[in-house]
Amino acid sequence: MAVRHMSRTLKAHLSLILVTFIWGATFVQIKAALSDISPLLFNALRMVVATTVLLILHLPHLRKMNAATVWAGARVGIFLWAGYELQTTGLRLTSPSKSAFLTSVSVVLVPIFLVIFWRKAIGRWTVLGVLAAFVGLFLLTVPGGGAGWGDFKSVNFGDLLTLGCAVAFAFQIIFVGRATQHHAFQPIAFLQIATAAVLMVPSVPLLEHAHIVWSWRVIAAILVTALLSTAAAFTIQSWAQQFMPATNVALIFSLEPVFAWVIAYLVLRESLQLRAAAGAVLIVAGLLLSELLGNVKNRETVGVKIAV
Repeated sequence: MAVRHMSRTLKAHLSLILVTFIWGATFVQIKAALSDISPLLFNALRMVVATTVLLILHLPHLRKMNAATVWAGARVGIFLWAGYELQTTGLRLTSPSKSAFLTSVSVVLVPIFLVIFWRKAIGRWTVLGVLAAFVGLFLLTVPGGGAGWGDFKSVNFGDLLTLGCAVAFAFQIIFVGRATQHHAFQPIAFLQIATAAVLMVPSVPLLEHAHIVWSWRVIAAILVTALLSTAAAFTIQSWAQQFMPATNVALIFSLEPVFAWVIAYLVLRESLQLRAAAGAVLIVAGLLLSELLGNVKNRETVGVKIAV
């Protein structure tokens, strides 16, 4: 029994690393597609397609939903929607480096929120891991020299929106874990995407001047992100968070810019800077600190569902 539980936990970790790799790998494709489509419309279309796919795949499980399940999944979806919308809207008013870094604040916010709102103890090695990953994210996402530091000399409305995005994504991670302790992961995966889609569609004309050119790169990006980055990714997250703590999930998700950085080098031939490499190493080190050296007394028992 212990071996089976250990294997399930390991599969959960590896599955989330795969999800994070997919998010990082599709960054280049999304960036290219946004030349032909406005960002909020892109997000809305990918969510609608993903909702349709998950409806078909999970229909037998959806028929068993009750009111509590619907609320648990919808609550996650509200935070997912808020995260995407605040991030995209904030990016128009702030620099890409600040947006990437401020979004990564969710890595730190997850354990802080768990302590404040749920009185959850966090082991010292996990704290060190989170801090190491946070410093690494700064080095990886914020350029060195005067330009990078200059971005942080002032705070504008876009920065506040992006911080709101980090808060929303932190709660999304936490509430996925809480929801899947009491409800099947399939309806939770569907409901969060469906809720985000329902909220995104009407917000498009309110928040942007929508436009689209139906090029092959737009169609390909919508399909790839809908099927892999959304439907598959959030289903996997919902399944995996039954068997691992939310703080570890946030740390794994901090690998996304690392994967994006590597893919950008391999595909776009962007330069590999020492500062970025040091940041990537710190992120990986932070994850390993939390996973391998975490205080066993304060960590969840391997393979057992824990309500976060």
